[in-house]
Parts: sequence; C-alpha cells; structure tokens
Amino acid sequence: MRPAIVVNPESATPLHRQVYEEWRNGILTGRFHRGDRVPSSRELAGMLGISRSTVTEAYEQLAAEGYLDSAHGSGTFVCRQIPDEFLQARRPPGNGALGRAAPRLSRCGARLTEDLRYGTAAAGVIPLSSGRPDLREFPFAIWRKLLARRIRMGTQELFDYAEQSAGYEPLRREVAAALSRSRAVRCDWQQVVIVNGSQQGLDLCVRLLLDAGDVVAVENPGYPGARRVFSGYGAKLRPARVDAQGIRVDDLGRKARLVYVTPSHQFPTGVSMSLARRLELIEWARRCGAILIEDDYSSEYRYSGAPLPALQGLASDVPVIYLGTFSKTMFPGLRIGYVVLPPDLVGPFTRAKWLVDRQTPVLEQAALADFIGEGHLERHVRRMRRLYGRRREVLVESIELHFGNRAVVVGDAAGMHLMVRFQESAVLKRAARNRVEIGNARVWYMNEASDNELVIGFSDLGERTIREVGRRLAG
Repeated sequence: MRPAIVVNPESATPLHRQVYEEWRNGILTGRFHRGDRVPSSRELAGMLGISRSTVTEAYEQLAAEGYLDSAHGSGTFVCRQIPDEFLQARRPPGNGALGRAAPRLSRCGARLTEDLRYGTAAAGVIPLSSGRPDLREFPFAIWRKLLARRIRMGTQELFDYAEQSAGYEPLRREVAAALSRSRAVRCDWQQVVIVNGSQQGLDLCVRLLLDAGDVVAVENPGYPGARRVFSGYGAKLRPARVDAQGIRVDDLGRKARLVYVTPSHQFPTGVSMSLARRLELIEWARRCGAILIEDDYSSEYRYSGAPLPALQGLASDVPVIYLGTFSKTMFPGLRIGYVVLPPDLVGPFTRAKWLVDRQTPVLEQAALADFIGEGHLERHVRRMRRLYGRRREVLVESIELHFGNRAVVVGDAAGMHLMVRFQESAVLKRAARNRVEIGNARVWYMNEASDNELVIGFSDLGERTIREVGRRLAG
C-alpha cells in the first residue's frame, strides 16, 4: 500500500507528529482499513523524503496507542479494533455530538415537518391509493432498445455537461409538437424546459415567483404536494372550493399573486374544468394581474368526449405556466417532466434550474425523444387509455352493484382514480378489516371534511381484482 500521506517540512508541527496525525486521522476516517499492511519505516521515510528515525518515532506512538500492531516476520498492520471504539462504548446514549445544539433551520426548513413517501401494500391487500401506472403493460423491451442504441452511438453530448440546463433540444422540440397537437398548447420549443419531474418544476416556479407572505390560491380539496411547496416558502394559502365545473373563481379574492389548478382532471375530485369556467378564470387573472400554474398531470387519460383545450392555449395575454410529466404515461422512475413557460420566464427559470442540479440526465432525454418521435409513446397511451377506461367502468359497476344509490361517483370519466361519496361512515373500517388500502379524501382538504369521501385508484389493478373491491367495501 502506498498511503496518501503528506508532510510539510516548513510547518511548526514536528515531522514525527505530522506522520502520526496523518495515520491516526486516516484510520479513524476509514481511509486506511483494519488489517491493512503499513509500509515499513524505511519505505515510508523514502517516500516522504524524511529520516527513518522520524517515521519510527511516529510508528512507536501509534503502536503504543493501539492503532498499529507489529507481527514478527510479517510486518506492521492497522489494528482490527482501535482504541476509539472502546471510548465510544462508554459514551452515554444520545442523538449526535455531546453538548452540541441542533443546527438552526431556516423558516422554510422548519416548515417541513412531514415525511412523504409512497408505500407498498402488504401481501393480500388490495391497494387502491397508489394511482400508479400499470408497469406490467409498459413496452420496456422497446425502451431498453432505445437506450442501448443511444449508448452504442456514444456521442459525447450524452455523457458530458449539457450545453444548457433547459434540456435536450430534440426532446424539447418533440414535447412542444406533441402538446400543440394534443392539448392546443401554444409555444415554441424554446419555451419548453425539461425538469426532473413536475414537482421540481413547481418548486422552481415558487422560488422565482413568490416571496414570503404572498397569497396563493389553491383548489380545496387539492394536491397536497403543491400546498406544501407553497407553504414551505412562506406563502399564504387561500383555499378555493371546487364544484362540478372546477375551481370557484368567486373564492379567489383579489390579492392572490398565483393560482394553482388541475383543470383537466381535478385532483382529487376528478372534475374537468368547464370551458366557461376556464374563460372566467383567465379573465380574473387578467383583471388581478395574477399568474396561473396549470398542472396537467393526467390529461392523456380521458375516456369520453373530446378533451378541452389547455388553459395555456386559451390565455393570450395572461401568464400561464404549464406543468406536465411522463411519470403517469410511462413510469414513475423516469424522473422527467416539462414546464412550458412564458418567454420572459425562460431565462430566470433555466438559471434557477442550473443552480439546483445543472441538468436532467441527457441519456434518458435522448431515448425519450426517440420514444416520442418514433410514435411509441402515442401508441402506448392509446392502448392504456382503452385499458384504463375499461378498468374504470368495471370499478363503477362494482360500486353500483354493491352500494346502489348509497354511493355517488364524483367527477368525469378521466384520469387514473375516482372519488366516491358514500352515505355511510363505516366503509373505511370495513376496508381495513377486509384488507383494502384506500385513501380518505380528508387529507386533501384544508378544512373539515367528511370521512365518507374516498379516493380510489384503479390504474394498476386487473379487472378481477377491481370487481372484488365493491364486495370488500360493502361487506
């Protein structure tokens, strides 16, 4: 072993002490491992250009303190149990260094009090709260082929720093073209910024657009991940009710700087915002000088009627930020989303993204550009739309069979989940007893809510399992 040890002959610390401290610190920090052979005093002295007696003095001190051990005829080795471990065993239990106060968090850090995670249902439990896409149906063979092809091409741009943090240009072009066709979004490809999931896009928007104390209007009930970002940065949340046409514009007030909405398939009610309500919201934003954030997280999955155009495409003189993700149409592990920005926000947004993570992985972006450009994504979405639509029908039929008029399905035929309002309050208890994991809508409200509203995800369940859901909830 040739240890990375450095000594400074001009230092006021004696050379033997420098050698000692280098070895001791290296052993304690794990640079030198237990049982490693140590160079002889002659060998180390030659490496460092110092006298052998200096090294010998350091080695003797290390051996005396239990860091080194000599075996006759074999050499000197790092001890397998070092003295600091004995000292550690005598210390009283605690969570951190003794006598050290916890670091003071910023106001934003202090507001982050909840650990959020996606759980995994136990064996035999029907998971109705995940909202995940059905990964069994994704064409992973095609995806692997596209990744492998890009790796074989081996162009430097896939493995180097990206020229700009806004994203891989061919992917930005594909996203812009697809949004123009399917969602009537009006943008040039330069307005599309690739992000690590739509949640990062939302976080960057908040960093750029909100100061502590600014008012943000949010749907109530609504997506808690957005609320936590807003409140984490000190915004004042103004809840706005959701009815059969979407967010209630008369609840927005006059002071909101920003409004966050999910108009295509409101989360969690499943309501699609009507065209009249969209136009009313745009007019309100124009009058109040507010910014709209349109989270279009699952607009691809609409099972009846033509999809309504995006807010972004309807608003010509109102700033609308459009968020999208591939987590629902492809798979959650692909942390690629996109933000369509007004032109004057592109520069600040990309500079903020560069400070956060420099760039989204370019290899996956390139493969995704191929996946879209060659038509694989459109074919996959078309097939999953039929599959999810059928599963939703089966779920509605199962609920109607077992509950009749004692349950009402809320929202439109769209998305990957639905909300059900039950007349009775015992459904949750029966679900737990009958091994059904289901989401209570209460967690998505900012005020008091009924325990009888449940959110049911169906996208990753087979039809046979879905038919079982109504029976378990009823009995």
